[in-house]
Amino acid sequence: MRYVSTRGKAPVLNFEGAMLSGLARDGGLYLPETIPALGGLNELDGLAYDEVAFRVIRPFTGDSFSDADLRGAIARAYARIEHAAKAPLRQLAPGHHLMELFHGPTLAFKDFAMQLIAQLFEIALKRSGQRITIVGATSGDTGSAAIEAFKGIDNVDVFIMFPHGRVSEVQRRQMTTPTAENVHALAVTGHFDDCQARLKDLFNDHAFRDRVGLAGVNSINWARVVAQIVYYVTATASLGMRETDFTVPTGNFGDIFAGSVARAMGLPIRRLIVATNQNDILHRALTTGEYRVGTVEPSISPSMDIQVSSNFERALYLAYGGDAPAVAQLMDELREGGFVISQGALQSLRDQYLSGRVSEDETLAMIRTIRAETGEVLCPHSAVGVAVARRHVEPGVPMVTLATAHPAKFPDAVEAAIGIRPALPPHMATLFDLPERMTRVENDVAALKSLILERRTQ
Repeated sequence: MRYVSTRGKAPVLNFEGAMLSGLARDGGLYLPETIPALGGLNELDGLAYDEVAFRVIRPFTGDSFSDADLRGAIARAYARIEHAAKAPLRQLAPGHHLMELFHGPTLAFKDFAMQLIAQLFEIALKRSGQRITIVGATSGDTGSAAIEAFKGIDNVDVFIMFPHGRVSEVQRRQMTTPTAENVHALAVTGHFDDCQARLKDLFNDHAFRDRVGLAGVNSINWARVVAQIVYYVTATASLGMRETDFTVPTGNFGDIFAGSVARAMGLPIRRLIVATNQNDILHRALTTGEYRVGTVEPSISPSMDIQVSSNFERALYLAYGGDAPAVAQLMDELREGGFVISQGALQSLRDQYLSGRVSEDETLAMIRTIRAETGEVLCPHSAVGVAVARRHVEPGVPMVTLATAHPAKFPDAVEAAIGIRPALPPHMATLFDLPERMTRVENDVAALKSLILERRTQ
């Protein structure tokens, strides 16, 4: 299995190389040259999540990992998901199901990919003796999942940038309370797009990248996308491998792009529906054909407060028929504020995705409505997804909305909606009693480089 950059000028790599690189050296994102077909679809219902994960992921890894290593990594990763089904479905209404992706250690869907990536990184680094520096940018959930997954792992230093004052208190504390010496939480002045831009600056400085052994675990990392394909497969298998619609609350486009890969593998997914909050650049792009960066507006669903959705580049690459120079040109235009999608590519995207936008008031109202109708308490991101999904439910076609986080990660928003402050699960009961450890950093790449060089293990 060979991996190529969306911008066409980076080395072709195998799975391990693409995973350890994260961002391609030409600034692009890695994709497999071909999407493998997933055989035996009708045999998957009733299999353990670990077995489905192995069957889905194995074709992508090529000769990078043995079957035994991959099975072991999967078993260790998903032992930390505290539900027998790992990604259970709950019925909200006839034909409408909620897929709960928050039973992992940090209560968010990011655990499904990050726990597995940490295990695969550890295998690869022990094999090579290499030491790496992971730098990530987060709007909340990726950072806590990365720190939880990589804390204490040999040969890895982890630096996570998050926008100061723009994540929930639970998200912040999940990043700042771990005591492992190899993890560092960096509170950056600005918003998530600033953190993401500085991350790309670091990767695009090849001398610095090579000096510290830079690696990335943001959703730019192809291994993250691969791990997220699995729960689309288990959900569809549970529904009898019927044509199924999925609605995904998304900011960086990684989770829903995993659904498009699942469909390309042969899964009977009918519609993939993008759900956005007031930071609705994805909805605007799919509706108007123009991708124009606006101002990031803080919201009660902060993990979606994004204007530059990195994984959209992968969707553009496929929509443009693998025309890497065209994608590189669009990304150059993006640095100047935005671009217009060609008519043919736009039609291809619209054939793949629908979209919808939800306001703050609508989000709060949906939390109240679902609580009254079902007793289920939604986090604000999941509420955005449910609100958009309800506009698109059709008789006879199952709709699955991805519940991306536990409501206790966003207690202020939930309390504002229903007057109840959701409690953290027992394994996080002492989170607010623990001392925090974080470093304030200006939105400046030179300051970040200096800090990383000072703090990393030599």
